Amino acid sequence: MEEDNIKTRVVGVDISNELTTYAVVDIRGNIIAEDSFVTTDYADVNNFVAVLSEKIVTIVEANGGYEKIRSVGISSPSASFISGTIVNAPNLPWKGEIPLAAMMRDRMGLAVALANDAHVSALGEHAFGSAHGMKDFIVINLGVGLGSCFFSNGYEHQGFQGFAGEIGHTCIVENGRVCGCGKSGCLEAYVGAKGIVRTAKEMMEESDKASLMRDLVKLTPRTIKECCDKGDEMAIEVYRRTGHLFGLGLANYASIVNPQAIILTGGISHAGKWLLEPTREAFEEYVFGNMRGKVKIIVSKLDDRERDVLGASALAWEVPEYSLFK
Repeated sequence: MEEDNIKTRVVGVDISNELTTYAVVDIRGNIIAEDSFVTTDYADVNNFVAVLSEKIVTIVEANGGYEKIRSVGISSPSASFISGTIVNAPNLPWKGEIPLAAMMRDRMGLAVALANDAHVSALGEHAFGSAHGMKDFIVINLGVGLGSCFFSNGYEHQGFQGFAGEIGHTCIVENGRVCGCGKSGCLEAYVGAKGIVRTAKEMMEESDKASLMRDLVKLTPRTIKECCDKGDEMAIEVYRRTGHLFGLGLANYASIVNPQAIILTGGISHAGKWLLEPTREAFEEYVFGNMRGKVKIIVSKLDDRERDVLGASALAWEVPEYSLFK
């Protein structure tokens, strides 16, 4: 009779700055059902928690029932697995410290694990992606923000409070741009989405040189990359400058943790050679000499949202089981 109570499914949730995606995932990593809604529609975190909980219950009941669900894993920017809180997320609508894991557990009556989005991406890559079989690697999440997680000897390193790997908020330019975190000169302020757009605007203001970027209705990392594809010299220079600083930051990081590989995820990682070539060039210039030529920088082959939902499901299996419905 005891075997009948073994739970074979979890719920994985990925909270991004734009969309919140949730899915029912089985013990083999198969996504049984998936849906999403707009994160920014809920400026009040209490309303967000209520809606997310209701949507999870609905999708679970439509796909096998609540009794099969063991736990919930949630990925979010600026989250700590150790405390189960989102802390001062610069790009989310909720400010301060949000005890999201406890809030969701109280509503759902299930065990809930919360972790930083880069931490969850690393779990997804380790279980299902490019880092499968690796013990020492870094995963970089490069999008609106810049986060990371590194594995050492097969285990993710979280740090004392769960904020290890915040490479985006290391200083790369003294007295540089003000970052969303409030500090100046952070790497994220130069290689995150807003930073790339700002570099493009600054270059257009400093020069009257012709550029396809001047005619864009909306200036984004993707549209700048499209200008690069058409041979636009100024757009190419935008990504060259971005890649140079990114490579320098990665070289500092790698020199400390000595990874086998650095795996790039997130929307900006798809900028292709325009970002990767200057990144690799700067990396090899600045990394500790004994590591030169020995650290692979690769782009994840997994779909970003699928990887993060699967990573959140892997996180869910790590939390001790708890349920009000046994």
